[in-house]
Amino acid sequence: MAQHDLDRLQDRLRAQRQSFDSIPVIDIGAISQGGDLFQVAKDIRWALTHVGFFYVKNHGVPEVTVQSAFDQARAFFDLPLEQKMDLHISQSDVALRGYIEIFGENTDPTKTKDLKECFDLGPERAALEAPFFGPNQWPAALPAFRKAVYGYHEAAKKLSQGLMRVIALSLDLDPEFFAAKLKNPISIQRLLHYPPQDGQIDESMMGIGAHTDYGCLTILAQDDVGGLQVMNRDGVWVEGPPIPGTFVINIGDLIQRLTNDLYLANLHRVVNSSGRERYSIPFFIDADADAEFAPLATCVGADNPARYEPVICGAHKFSRFRASFPHLAERVA
Repeated sequence: MAQHDLDRLQDRLRAQRQSFDSIPVIDIGAISQGGDLFQVAKDIRWALTHVGFFYVKNHGVPEVTVQSAFDQARAFFDLPLEQKMDLHISQSDVALRGYIEIFGENTDPTKTKDLKECFDLGPERAALEAPFFGPNQWPAALPAFRKAVYGYHEAAKKLSQGLMRVIALSLDLDPEFFAAKLKNPISIQRLLHYPPQDGQIDESMMGIGAHTDYGCLTILAQDDVGGLQVMNRDGVWVEGPPIPGTFVINIGDLIQRLTNDLYLANLHRVVNSSGRERYSIPFFIDADADAEFAPLATCVGADNPARYEPVICGAHKFSRFRASFPHLAERVA
């Protein structure tokens, strides 16, 4: 266990958090079907206080939407490297849309090389507007790709909006609290392919190194291979195995800041030791580029002072991406 991993977890609430040996599963059918949202909010509050992760079932996204996106992801990563490199992310400038080759992005670059390749897209724009906002790049060789993958993006965006309302409730806030920060949010739909890894696996190279997510919320669809690991309060990595019909949900740094460490943006990584190809589809919802995040007044007190200065969503996220992408090294937000 690396010392910096443990340091990341040593906050003032550590003694108050419960450890865990599995990630909880929460039925969120009440969001789309009607029901007791307060019970859902209570379950989410426990999960985000102690784990930072939870599965959701009865989420309302049709299985055909999920499987169509996976089918197109597999087809894309099966393309010749030359065709994928024609859509390289560096061609989209700061919009950050397109293909990322193996080792082209490293989430923990001081210690780990990420054995993965990616394809990123986001809200469609006609021209480059700002970091994270610009035209998507689409593979001409796959005519069904755009409809399937962007359709998944829109379904995940709708689900994220419902989840953010319940997260607001879990904090005793108005359910529309986040609406003002999500008028034109940064969102990234990512397709991921993890090649099988043979031999002894250590922290120098793995599917994706230990990291926290950068924004508000992540919705992860996994195939049946597995490999997700989440750190518990004892510094032990806990498996997040695939569960059919569910998504894995976790929060990012902005929500941890907002809650002054009440909610945990937890460390996680991927180790693909299965001997099989692994595919996953994470959807990241952040906030408007100019949205400010600072500790809530309800999460600050005389014996619990604010631990974070305010940050602006777009600048915060772009600074994290600059550390991962070589082609952004000289750019500023």
